[in-house]
Amino acid sequence: MSTPPQPPSLPPQRVVLVTGLSGAGKTTALRVLEDLGWEAIDNFPVRLLERLIGGTVSDGEPRPPLAIGFDSRTRGFVPNEIIARWKRLCLRTELDLTTLFLDCSGAELERRYNETRRRHPMAQGRAVIEGIQAERELLDPLRRWAEAVIDTTTMSSSDLQQAIRERFADQPEANMTLTVSSFGFARGMPPLADLVFDMRFLDNPHWNPELRPLTGLDAPVSDHIRADPAWDDAFARIRDLVLTLLPRYAAQGKSYVNLAFGCTGGRHRSVHTAEAMAQALRGAGFSPTVVHRNLGSRAADQLEGLPQS
Repeated sequence: MSTPPQPPSLPPQRVVLVTGLSGAGKTTALRVLEDLGWEAIDNFPVRLLERLIGGTVSDGEPRPPLAIGFDSRTRGFVPNEIIARWKRLCLRTELDLTTLFLDCSGAELERRYNETRRRHPMAQGRAVIEGIQAERELLDPLRRWAEAVIDTTTMSSSDLQQAIRERFADQPEANMTLTVSSFGFARGMPPLADLVFDMRFLDNPHWNPELRPLTGLDAPVSDHIRADPAWDDAFARIRDLVLTLLPRYAAQGKSYVNLAFGCTGGRHRSVHTAEAMAQALRGAGFSPTVVHRNLGSRAADQLEGLPQS
């Protein structure tokens, strides 16, 4: 008597627990995961967690990835109990579990709540910052335990969406998405840069009155930067490093890479270098997107420091 064929084993179901401070971006994260094909559920009762994840498959098809949102408003929200339940689920071989914690500074959360005029869930009858501090203490066990932590303090909504797509896209992009950006250190670091290069060692065109109103896109500024004795060797070394690393990033399945070049104001040296790098990458077969974050910012002596003598 022949043995009936066994059904093929299904890959483990991906499940991510999304939690973090109120106002740090949980709703945005769940929305992006849903767009990526995950089933997203927010504020699901903790006591039903095992039932939700323990469903059976009747048609033999792989179960879709599942994202479950929890925060201090969720019924039965006790961080240590959630961790204990999650640890029990981790013993099951048919599940691939991850915890994502969204963090943010207290000052930024207070600003967001004041701007939107929303009430913080733990600030009933007290100041917003006191509610934020109380929630941070409550969630500290989850933050320390989470495999992935994203700090959204300096992130825009689009920055967070990109970070979620990079971490949790179900299928890697067929081609790596490559961004080359310029920025000004005086106006803050880019939050999602993978490689940052500081070009402030080059002679600063800002202190040339004829070049100051121009940008790194203009030929006179480009000529000034390339005339610096350090330019040729430094740029060649940076280009060779980038061309060495990009294939290795791709081999590791990295879908998004952001190269960022900074100078003081983000209008001259970084802009020219980003354009030169993008041109070199196109010559090597890549298709980068170029973003100049501070190109339209006003030139200001106060930002540029002291002129070079």
